[in-house]
Amino acid sequence: MRKGIHPEYRKVVFQDTSSDYKFITRSTMNSSETITMEDGVEYPVIKVEVSSASHPFYTGKNIFVDTAGRVEKFNKRYKK
Repeated sequence: MRKGIHPEYRKVVFQDTSSDYKFITRSTMNSSETITMEDGVEYPVIKVEVSSASHPFYTGKNIFVDTAGRVEKFNKRYKK
């Protein structure tokens, strides 16, 4: 591999906002927020809306996720 062209990988925490599930993995994503995990180490945190802990395919439950009021905006715009 050529040096200097690949992004730097580091440990980050992905947090599912709908189920509050957290897991540590390596990623190139940046975040200004941090979180201290059970091991006492502080990691950058990336918040996601859906993960395997809340996705209907993995849980078998059908969860309605309304992000930022999209349904209300749609109804308001096209209501007659």
